[in-house]
Amino acid sequence: MRIAVDVMGGDHAPDAILTGSLDALDLLGPKDRLALVGDGKVIADKIQENGLDGDQRVEVEATSQIIAMDESPVTALRSKTDSSIARLAQMAGKKHSGDRPADVIISAGNTGAYVAAAQMQMRRLPLVTRPGIAVTLPTFHGPIIICDVGANPDPKPHHLHQYAHMAGVYAQKIIEVASPRVALLSIGGEEGKGNALVRDTHRLIKGDASLNYAGYIEGRDLFDGKADVVVTEGFTGNVVLKLAEGLAAGLFKTIAAEIVAVDPALAMKFEPVVKSIYRKHDYHEYGGAPLLGANGICMICHGSSEARTIKAAIGNAIRYTTLGVNHAIVESLKTQEMAHA
Repeated sequence: MRIAVDVMGGDHAPDAILTGSLDALDLLGPKDRLALVGDGKVIADKIQENGLDGDQRVEVEATSQIIAMDESPVTALRSKTDSSIARLAQMAGKKHSGDRPADVIISAGNTGAYVAAAQMQMRRLPLVTRPGIAVTLPTFHGPIIICDVGANPDPKPHHLHQYAHMAGVYAQKIIEVASPRVALLSIGGEEGKGNALVRDTHRLIKGDASLNYAGYIEGRDLFDGKADVVVTEGFTGNVVLKLAEGLAAGLFKTIAAEIVAVDPALAMKFEPVVKSIYRKHDYHEYGGAPLLGANGICMICHGSSEARTIKAAIGNAIRYTTLGVNHAIVESLKTQEMAHA
């Protein structure tokens, strides 16, 4: 397996990305390769600093350009053809050639540019009409999968129907739920609630006997253990994800401050407990989110990714490959198509 990482993308690039990538070498097998994509000198210096000169598992893919986080995705991809993101996608797009292909690509850079480049170069799995980003969201009752969180902000009902299948397969394989309960995010639980997209999607998923459909779910119920997979369009999904992250961080800060204000000694006593809870709800522990439906393995990391985030993303990508998630997605969609033929 060849894993390519964009070392120039993210708020803490390149140092944190390089550190996390090299820390992940202990997850690789003897025949696996780690391709570091970006400024060749920066990468070479980091490899030397870590005493990894001559390590056959580490390869350098030097590029001369960087797509900034705030750049227009389409404009940047057109003007910066030698950027780390563009090269990453090109490597994944060459999977069936002999030109040093990448089986996995990972970036914490400009999400719009990364997703656009990946879709152009990697294309889609058979039967997939539009890929979606699936994120693992920790809750008290265990992790849930939300799809989509940003790849497709203006989908059709059949796109969301496919997300139900793809995210359902992902939940089976990654969070090990045998028959994941799939819910559709809406503004109420009643049958007639939601906009036209939600209502039309509801009819499609409800009529699909191969899915364990739990009906509508409201935003306040996401953390109550009522579903394992939540389907929504990319705009709402992205808002939900970032709201949940911000709320969790704010709550932990508030709790810590209140305990210290009441009794500093009590704060020291509760510190291990608070840290343990925070770890379970920390997105850094979950690494990257896959672009489900892409013809390959494309992991999308948070812009504020740290070294441990990147290491976790590499670990998740290896597990994704080992468990055959993409093959299972294709089989699930074939079953759906035959049932409605």
